[in-house]
Amino acid sequence: MKRRIALVLASAMLLTSAVAGLTACKDENGDGGNAKKGHVYYLNFKPEVDKQWQELAAKYTEKNGVQVDVVTAADSKYQEKLQTEMGKEDAPTLFQIGGVGDLEQWDEYLYDLTGTDPYNELSSNTMVLKNADGQVKGMAYVAESFGIIVRKDLLEQSGHTLEEITNFETLKAVAEDITARKDELGFSAFTTAALGSGNGWRLSNHLSNIPLYYEFKDDGLTADNPPASIKGTYLDQYRQMVDLYLNNATVEPSVATGNTVDEARAEFVEGKAVFFQNGNWEYNLVTKEKGDLKDEQLAMIPIYIGAPGEENQGICSGTEAFWAVNGDVDEADIKATLDFMTWLMTDEEATTTLATDMGFACPFKKAKTPPNYLDKFNVESMAAGKDVCTWAFAAQPSANYQNELQSALSGYAAKMDDASWEAVKAAFVDNWAAEYAAAHEE
Repeated sequence: MKRRIALVLASAMLLTSAVAGLTACKDENGDGGNAKKGHVYYLNFKPEVDKQWQELAAKYTEKNGVQVDVVTAADSKYQEKLQTEMGKEDAPTLFQIGGVGDLEQWDEYLYDLTGTDPYNELSSNTMVLKNADGQVKGMAYVAESFGIIVRKDLLEQSGHTLEEITNFETLKAVAEDITARKDELGFSAFTTAALGSGNGWRLSNHLSNIPLYYEFKDDGLTADNPPASIKGTYLDQYRQMVDLYLNNATVEPSVATGNTVDEARAEFVEGKAVFFQNGNWEYNLVTKEKGDLKDEQLAMIPIYIGAPGEENQGICSGTEAFWAVNGDVDEADIKATLDFMTWLMTDEEATTTLATDMGFACPFKKAKTPPNYLDKFNVESMAAGKDVCTWAFAAQPSANYQNELQSALSGYAAKMDDASWEAVKAAFVDNWAAEYAAAHEE
């Protein structure tokens, strides 16, 4: 039996790091030109900030004389790209793992970060992924939250307010009223569900988090010790939320099977929909890079599915973004990578870029506070005593599990009948057990 992996992550510390605004200091790092400087190859997970990563890499290389190359995987193709690149002689020295499943897969390749300079710059030693031997194999580099982003101006034009929406039933009532009057209003309730190839993660990962969160809560489970099987206790509630998205959107359900998240975002920015399920990482995109929305037009509310007591549910908060260092490369490259990470975590210009230009709430001692208006709603939710909806989907047993669920959801959108939903149930419940068994076989 493979070793059980322990995921150590504290949501309270994520909040602390998200609102931290401590002063950064510059790292005047160098090797005096005597030792081999090594090389850094960072395989970036986030295409939306590729430009910023390329600029940071160039600045570090200019300042320190160490070559830093950043390669960005195509959207939703990261695991495929990582598999390919790790098989090459010049493999990534720094890359991202997303949680338990990735750690299980890559553990033997990963450098133990315990006690390293980057590890010591974390705002909390709970912001890590540890294996069963207690070795730190991943460090969180961004705390994120997701929910339903709202065009508050359009919601008010429809005659409704944020205060009306406190659970699934009230969200459904508002959405269906907007749908009934969409020709008059000139906009729909939801953006496209965007279930095109590689784009279904909002439903297969983020929306599926809600039924998993409640099932784990009922059964006393946590994402750090994934169960070998799940029951699908809240699949009926999951289905009714999927139906709400599909039946009250800008496009017919069958059309959504070919749509992308970029298209959904464009609909939201262009005022074609009130609701857009996504995360705080969208802020820079909808206000600067892909649109010019203003803070006063935006809000974020929890994703409701009709679970008991959901009136006290808050925004989903956590991370699946952990830096991992390839321990199978040259020692000089490992040192160069650790030095680069430390610079990112401490340098004035680097921490400003991470916060301001990328919008990252970083769990670093010297992190800047990002000017991200969408973070406000998670902070307010926690301050009001709402339950933090933790990232249960991080316990999904494999990338293939996610892919199978995405495929089944796309099939359901094409033909919204009970038989198609049975395929979703099988992908959600049965495939969990199968993928878990495959990941833990001897």
